[in-house]
Amino acid sequence: MSHGTTTTTETIRELFERARPDDEDTFTDERLSDLIAETERNLYADASREERYEAAINATTARAEQVPEFKSVAAALFLERYDRELVGEVPDDRGVAYRETFAENVERGVEEAILDERMLAYDLDSLAQEIVPERDELFDYMALDTLYQRYFLKTPDGERLELPQAFWMRVAMGLALQEPVGDREERAVEFYEVMSTLRFVPSSPTLFHAGTTHAQLSSCYLTTIPDDLEGIFDGYKGHAKLSKWSGGLGNDWTNVRASGSLIESTGVESTGVVPFLKISNDVTAAINRSGKRRGAACAYLECWHLDYPEFIDLRRNTGDERRRTHDMNTAAWIPDLFMERVRADGEWTLFSPDEVPELHETYGAEFTEIYEEYERKARDGELRQYEVVDASDLWRETLTRLFETGHPWITFKDPCNVRSPQDHVGTVHSSNLCTEITLNTSEDEHAVCNLGSVNLARHTLADGLNRTKLRDTVETGMRMLDNVVDLNFYPTEEAERSNLRHRPIGMGVMGFHESLFEQRVPFDSEEAVEFADEAQEFVAYHTIRSSAELAGERGAYPSFEGSKWDRDVFPQDTLDLLEQERGHEIPLPREERLDWESVRELVASEGMRNSNVMAIAPTATISTIAGTTPSIEPSYSNLYVKSNMSGEFTVINDHLVADLREEGLWDEEILDRIKFHDGSIQEIEAIPEAIRELYRSAFEIDPRHQLRLTARRGKWIDQSVSHNVFFPSTDGSLLDDVYQTAWELGLKTTYYLRTLGASQIEKSTVDMSEYGKTQTRGQSGADGDGDDEESSSADDLPSVEDPTCEACQ
Repeated sequence: MSHGTTTTTETIRELFERARPDDEDTFTDERLSDLIAETERNLYADASREERYEAAINATTARAEQVPEFKSVAAALFLERYDRELVGEVPDDRGVAYRETFAENVERGVEEAILDERMLAYDLDSLAQEIVPERDELFDYMALDTLYQRYFLKTPDGERLELPQAFWMRVAMGLALQEPVGDREERAVEFYEVMSTLRFVPSSPTLFHAGTTHAQLSSCYLTTIPDDLEGIFDGYKGHAKLSKWSGGLGNDWTNVRASGSLIESTGVESTGVVPFLKISNDVTAAINRSGKRRGAACAYLECWHLDYPEFIDLRRNTGDERRRTHDMNTAAWIPDLFMERVRADGEWTLFSPDEVPELHETYGAEFTEIYEEYERKARDGELRQYEVVDASDLWRETLTRLFETGHPWITFKDPCNVRSPQDHVGTVHSSNLCTEITLNTSEDEHAVCNLGSVNLARHTLADGLNRTKLRDTVETGMRMLDNVVDLNFYPTEEAERSNLRHRPIGMGVMGFHESLFEQRVPFDSEEAVEFADEAQEFVAYHTIRSSAELAGERGAYPSFEGSKWDRDVFPQDTLDLLEQERGHEIPLPREERLDWESVRELVASEGMRNSNVMAIAPTATISTIAGTTPSIEPSYSNLYVKSNMSGEFTVINDHLVADLREEGLWDEEILDRIKFHDGSIQEIEAIPEAIRELYRSAFEIDPRHQLRLTARRGKWIDQSVSHNVFFPSTDGSLLDDVYQTAWELGLKTTYYLRTLGASQIEKSTVDMSEYGKTQTRGQSGADGDGDDEESSSADDLPSVEDPTCEACQ
């Protein structure tokens, strides 16, 4: 308890006065007094300065749900405290102190062997003058705390070396090291501009390591595990090395022979793939990537594999723990033929891959022909082991496990391969950890992808996209991502070989839902579908054009010849190819709004710098840094608790609060009612219907509508979209319809199935009658239930945890 000393009171008042925003209507004297009193209640007489800051920040963030502007006050307090940590005192001229600290700490980082010595070749004083300290005000408290805990460089003894804008400049300098010496500083400033204004943010590994002595900048790695003991254990070694440097992994295990298959060298039967997956799980759990994130991997298996029924049980909480993988994700790699058998209520045959080796490397009509020939051989007794099952039963079991455990994720082999630009160099055997990467892998090549995301919200006006600004951001972002390929530290030879040969990158987007808020467009409207299509076409157009322009400047990627790009087949053209393979319609429009002919001519003339150029990742953490909604997802809820490795934060929809204030509705009572309904406003009739429609959240929007948005944007994308399915029901037939819809629309992949806590008190309704009358807000994955007791306290708000999806962004 506070002893209320005068010195402490004055000090705390001074803290808040310095952090006080200009808007006195929001930060009134009454609110100021309340914050001071609350801070004092949590202090003792001789509290340290650090403890006073902490108490002031805690008092402010606790009230941010009532007054969202308090997030900025907490951010200002945080920055002042951090200034003192790095500079020593609150500087009279923050800009001067900021710039001096920047140059000094870059030099120290090189001395401490943290930063690449080439960073000293820059004119540090000149770059310091380009830093804009005022841009720190773009961060809210949650963003700053996340940066502080995990992103700012530290010495071995834990001393931090970067203020926020110095962090952006360090990343910019690190990514410009690939540029010619005469252009290097100009490019660093260009990169700094797009990042520090939160228009474009590279993925977390790039932010962690750019400019450092071990610049592992890539987000995702995909590997194929061979069917021999030495190769499997080499795979574990590669897994560990890739995880160590912050890479999220997608591992293709389909090659490994099934349980009961014969090992010729020893004459004994194989134990199958599951025991090896258990070891892979333990390797994943043992690696804490760069000390910043948990190890994370996803195992993929094709659904014709004889061990597939056991594979889908790997995440269950019952059964033999020796055959469970609680720390590793799983994904089903599903060919079109299986979906056709399900729809026809047909049979499906499971094989061991050592007896049917061609199935792993083929897809489409060729796969069907070979698969049916192996079925004939099985019937004729020519195969040692196989099992015939009902396709619908196996599909139902897969979806049941998905609902129960959140795994396996559903991904589709044929769209990934038929639409791949790199069909001339091999087969796509899996996606990655977050299901947005679709690159070729082999025993000799570990696929690598380098990611970054454009913040659409920073490029959206009330009447739509700021196209000039968005074009400039995409062009700069593409240059940054291409530089990553050459600057990257590669943990394995197979990764380096693959990345330098193909040079894939993944330009993504985030802030989609916030951009709809800016335009007053409901997420579940047809207008939103059209905007998704239009915005992604624009990003695709300039992404592809930029890669072709970089090819003119730097040369085409080595495996360009024979690719779809070389054959004048662009992503939007591949929908027709998929349609032809399936023999039935992909129900998506094909119209082009832009002058694509000029881009085709440029690609024909210059080639492409990158084999793959687009992928939409989850952006779990970088969207927090950018202060926007994640990826292409709808807002999880209007009020919820967000958890990640940096801690827990209460998140409220600032746009909603602004609208309710304008209507004269924002007060304690309305906040309590939103809490009672777990962040939903759909049952609060006092709120105008137009506002309720605009602020529908993830579980209040038909998941099939969300799939339509992804299908429309996906037609422009050469890789895939990390698409979470938000499912507000327990009806298995409806779950089947959702995933059948995903396949019909030609989606390549889906990610987490997010369900609602089955035991939570039913408080609010969904305007989707076929999903049942009620919905509840619970855990954001299928792994856990919500609370049993009814409450409107902040502690019982819906909670969303960023699981492994932050591995990619």
